[in-house]
Amino acid sequence: MDGTGSILLSVLWDTLGYWWVIVPSILLGLVVGGIPGFSAANTIIILLPLTLSMDLEMGLIFMISLYCAARMGAGIPAILVNIPGTAGAAATPLDGYPMSQQGRGQQALAISFVASVMGGLLTTLIAIAAMPILARVGFYMHSVEMIVVMLFGISLIASIAAQDLLKGLIAGFFGLMIGAIGTDTVYATPRGTFGLLELYDGVPLIPALVGLFAVSEAFIIIEKRLILTEEGAAAMAKPSWAASFEGVAITLKRWWHVVWTSILGLVIGVIPGAGASIASFVAYQQSRTFSKTPEKYGTGHPEGLIAPEAANNGVTSGTLVPLLVLGIPGGATAAIMLVVMQYHGVSFGPSLFQRNPDVAYGMFIAMAVAYVMMAFTIIPLSRYMSRVTTIPTIYLAPLIISFTLVGAFVPREYMFDMYLGLGFGVLGYIARKTGYHVAAILIGVILGPLLETYFLRALKIANGDIMVLFSSNIGNVLWVLLVLSLALPVVLDMKRRKQGVIV
Repeated sequence: MDGTGSILLSVLWDTLGYWWVIVPSILLGLVVGGIPGFSAANTIIILLPLTLSMDLEMGLIFMISLYCAARMGAGIPAILVNIPGTAGAAATPLDGYPMSQQGRGQQALAISFVASVMGGLLTTLIAIAAMPILARVGFYMHSVEMIVVMLFGISLIASIAAQDLLKGLIAGFFGLMIGAIGTDTVYATPRGTFGLLELYDGVPLIPALVGLFAVSEAFIIIEKRLILTEEGAAAMAKPSWAASFEGVAITLKRWWHVVWTSILGLVIGVIPGAGASIASFVAYQQSRTFSKTPEKYGTGHPEGLIAPEAANNGVTSGTLVPLLVLGIPGGATAAIMLVVMQYHGVSFGPSLFQRNPDVAYGMFIAMAVAYVMMAFTIIPLSRYMSRVTTIPTIYLAPLIISFTLVGAFVPREYMFDMYLGLGFGVLGYIARKTGYHVAAILIGVILGPLLETYFLRALKIANGDIMVLFSSNIGNVLWVLLVLSLALPVVLDMKRRKQGVIV
């Protein structure tokens, strides 16, 4: 056995000895991930004094376990009550929530957990093996390339709009307009703030998320007795473990779908500033594009649930790559890990793997162990969690509004954000009642400002020459792939209509 193999085995053995840290971290991560506003990043910040008091190995294992579990936990309320715990799970309810309404919540949770564990484990192993290659991805992704990556995510609006083109596009453009509120990051010009200082940094994401999804959903479900449809209630009346096993089998049968969407998440995670929301939107859009049954997406289709869940867990290992190799954190949680490691005197760079191999490889081993332990911890719970959908809405709706508005307050601690969450709730309610898709609005709010920032930066560098968008070889390849991904569904639909497969 070579030196690296011995180190990996030694680190694995040491990590398993910290099971008593990993299990509580997983449970805490699942809870904070499931509450909008309580992300892994702000939980670790709150617990930073505790983390700094631990030795380095224990502190990193604690943070990584919590980080991975929070990512998975965000999908639980997204599936059961149509409320994404974080923006990274915003694409999860598109197919997860319809499954819950049909009484397949237990199956949907099992699919989500298995896809998350498989995606997280696979990308962790790939990250260990291909660290030097992956670390270079960030160097090749400049403003032009990032514009195209953003457009991949935004093009999901077109997929959502497929059912009603006009309403879908109106919702998407409305979201982009909301995303443009605030001062632009290049010229610092305020737009649409109405003099409110709270909006100068743009529309905060968490109030928009909880308002559009959670508060509006609470308004909707209060109009009926249960979340479940009549067929769903009948299905839930016969509880058994079979639904969980079916969910596991469905996911394993689509193993290739898990593989390529999780790798997509890994690559996007390596790009500093990209993150889980972009990864999940892009994965969902690409999954629908290359599906043989795109018309099933949005109706409770397992592949529409597997893609975003595998991708946003693939991001977890991706964010660690630039942190360890270059000292550049790939996301907010990785930035906090950097602080803890620097506190303990760890310096970053390629030589980290020679100087502190136990730390460098230890982070990935801890991630792999956490995912395996999550599988054994959480899949058996899917049966009991799915019972949330049977709670009468007269109790559920007030709880949803209370928890989520507190979540809207937490990130910035402004009362304004709670009012903003309520305002978005009313907006989301009107949108749902009139047939507009709130996910299309949210995509505009999340990706619009990022697209504008990269676009203005590219123009600034090129002295206003719009042709800069086609000045990069990698960018041009991505442009071609984008056009193909948009044109392919249209061509395939035409072909199927010609063959009489769809009418």
